Amino acid sequence: MSLTVNDVDRFVAFKPRLEAIAYRLLGSASEAEDAVQETFLRWQAADLDRVEVPEAWLTKVLTNLCLNQLTSARARRETYVGRWLPEPLLEGDPMLGPADTAEQRESVSYAVLTLMERLSPNERAVYVLREAFDYPHREIAEILDITEAASQQLFHRAKKHVADGKARTEIDEATARRIVEEFLAAATSGRTEPLVRLLTADVISVGDGGGKIPARVKPFEGPLAVATFLRGLFKPAEAKRAMVGGRPEIYFTTANGEPAVVGVVDGRVVAIMCLEITADGIAAFRNQVNPDKLARATAQWAAGDHGEPLLTAL
Repeated sequence: MSLTVNDVDRFVAFKPRLEAIAYRLLGSASEAEDAVQETFLRWQAADLDRVEVPEAWLTKVLTNLCLNQLTSARARRETYVGRWLPEPLLEGDPMLGPADTAEQRESVSYAVLTLMERLSPNERAVYVLREAFDYPHREIAEILDITEAASQQLFHRAKKHVADGKARTEIDEATARRIVEEFLAAATSGRTEPLVRLLTADVISVGDGGGKIPARVKPFEGPLAVATFLRGLFKPAEAKRAMVGGRPEIYFTTANGEPAVVGVVDGRVVAIMCLEITADGIAAFRNQVNPDKLARATAQWAAGDHGEPLLTAL
C-alpha cells in the first residue's frame, strides 16, 4: 500500500524512540538502524486503517524484529573473534534516547549494555521497555505475546541479573574529568603504583577488537594486572602508531553517559575507553577498538568541537 503524507509523518515522529529502543535491545547502532528500516517497510505494507494505535503497533513490530535479531546474534557471537562489546555512542547522539531519569541513563550506560548480554532476549526486551521507556506490564505483555504476570517475572529476573553487576555511581562532569586526568597522568607516568591506587580491588579491563585490532580474549583482572596492561597500552611504540595510522590524540568525553577516553587520528575515532567509576575507584575499563563499531562515533565526532586534546599518545 502507498503511504499518505500523514502516515509517513507519524512514522518519522516516532522514529527517534524506535531507534533508542532498538539500540538498547541490540547494542549496535547499525543493527538498530536496520531494524527501524525494516519496521518502516512493514508499516508501508500494512493495512493502516486497521492499526488502532500506531505507536503500539510500531513498537511491537520493532521489538519482535529485534528479538529475532538477538536470537541469531547469539549464534554469530559464538564465532566472533575475541570479546564482543556493544557499539559505544558519544554524548549528543540522538540514538541514546531519553535521559531524564536515573533509570533511563542507567539503561543505556556501557556497563549495563554489557551486563544485558547475560539476559535472554525476552528478559532484555522487558527490561528495556519497562526500565528505560516506562511501558506498563500490560502493554509489554501485548507486545511480546505473553501474560502480564510473565512480564513482571521477566522484569524482576532481568533487574536482578543487572543488579548483580557492579553498581554504577553517577558523578558530575567536572569530577569525571578530574578522575580521567588523574588516570591518564598515572597511565603515562611509566610506573604501576599510581595506577593501582586509582583502581578498585576487583577492577577489570576488557577490549573488543573484532579480530581487526589485537585485543585479549580474557579480561585483565585485579589492580596489578590491569595497571600493568594500561601502563603498557600508553607506552609509546612505533608498532602501535602503524596499527592505528598515526599518533592518537586523547580526549575526555562522555560515551553512553559514562566518562570516556577517546583516541582520534586525523579526525577518525580509533578507540573509545569507557570507565566505570564507583565510590571506591575505577572498577572497569571497557575498550572498543573494532573499527566497524567506531564509524558512527567518527561521524558524531566530526560534527562537534572538542577543544584541545589532553595528550598525544603512542
